[in-house]
Amino acid sequence: MTTDTTGNTPRVAIITGASRGIGAAVAHHLAADGHTVVLGYAGRADLAEQAVTAITAAGGHAIAAQADVADEHAVTAMFDTAEQQFGGIDTVINAAGQMKLSTVADLDLTDLDTMHRTNIRGAFVIAQQAAKRLRPGGSLILFSTSVMGTKFPTYAGYTASKGAVEAMTLILARELRGRDVTVNTVAPGPTATDMFLDGKDDELIAHLAAQNPLERLGQPDDIARLVTFLAGPQGHWVNGQVIRANGGMV
Repeated sequence: MTTDTTGNTPRVAIITGASRGIGAAVAHHLAADGHTVVLGYAGRADLAEQAVTAITAAGGHAIAAQADVADEHAVTAMFDTAEQQFGGIDTVINAAGQMKLSTVADLDLTDLDTMHRTNIRGAFVIAQQAAKRLRPGGSLILFSTSVMGTKFPTYAGYTASKGAVEAMTLILARELRGRDVTVNTVAPGPTATDMFLDGKDDELIAHLAAQNPLERLGQPDDIARLVTFLAGPQGHWVNGQVIRANGGMV
């Protein structure tokens, strides 16, 4: 079982975007690794509660907490809940995100604002609370995208928001000098989640899957295993890094 630096068990993790996709997979893996997990979700309370039920049935400890990541008051309340119920916070993972694809010429600026509110402001709000509250030995893990390297057309608005997250990573790691807290960003390649698959036909999905030498899409569990490593003591020497998890695509 994973313990905090005081020897208490278990470590406590907050995961946003945890009702489905990569966030849900991360919650399951961290719970299996011995963390008590707080599943943050924006709107799908039903899916979040299903994940809590599955984790509990497997012997883990989990609760769900609703919070729009860009709303600093809701996020503060979620962090308060974790501290009040479990005594502290050791790991924070911000898997919440929005992706809307369009050429630069055609992108609806309302869609741009929606993405940037969640992907930039939301990441910053989560990072701000994590920076204030994580216990020694803790970790903050943010999310970017491997499209930062591939430069696929129609991803300009999305990658612009994720570039901000990558820029923040090493700066925040350095700001936390002396705290024994790490900050890293995971940048998945094409991964079989609802957000990635939405609006893509089979031909395009097969084309994207073939872009890496392993010739398949990533699965949420592939990304969750990396996050679990970074959140645990084995990964604590990794700090201030952006890690491309994409099967060798870039």
